[in-house]
Amino acid sequence: MAKIDGHLDPTEMNYIVSIGKRYGMKAADVRNLVSNSANVEPQLPANDSERFDQIYDLVEMMLADGIVDENEMDFCINMAARLGFKKTIVGVLVRKISMGVKDGLSRDNIKQEAQSFLNY
Repeated sequence: MAKIDGHLDPTEMNYIVSIGKRYGMKAADVRNLVSNSANVEPQLPANDSERFDQIYDLVEMMLADGIVDENEMDFCINMAARLGFKKTIVGVLVRKISMGVKDGLSRDNIKQEAQSFLNY
């Protein structure tokens, strides 16, 4: 996702490293994984909460460099659909997360608001 706009901003890389650390990875391992991302088979989330968290992380990464590229937005929307969210609401979901992050709301608050219209 971070590479979709043609460059990997240092802010985006720092965000990716912080996600990796949250899941117990070392910074060097995360950087190596990003460098070799074309050779990695993505794992689908095991439950609805993890699906939301994955989309949330993608949207936060999209916002990390302060520039929202249309390709990044499209990627987030497509990923939400591929993760199993209803196609009729994926655009709303991504925009709701984006606005919540920009407004400084917590992940839990955004997740709670999203649950009211997701019914996932």
